[in-house]
Amino acid sequence: MKTEAPFLPGFQSSQIFSGFDSKYRVELQEAIFNIVWFGEGRWNWKDIYEMPIFLRKFWIRKINSIVEDQQAVQQRRSKNIK
Repeated sequence: MKTEAPFLPGFQSSQIFSGFDSKYRVELQEAIFNIVWFGEGRWNWKDIYEMPIFLRKFWIRKINSIVEDQQAVQQRRSKNIK
């Protein structure tokens, strides 16, 4: 007995889109978590999930920049202590 969906003429894909690949789902959830975490309560999960992608990427870049600056300051302080 055949269990696959029939191939329809003109429909080239063998799979129907049913959401993101699992790799991208993890990336999306990590991005949402990081923005919510570093936002310190300014946003909730739903706000970030529904935020336009360009804004979400903007905030991720901003958070990365802040974390890099903090790490650089901490490294300079640790060198001065020694």
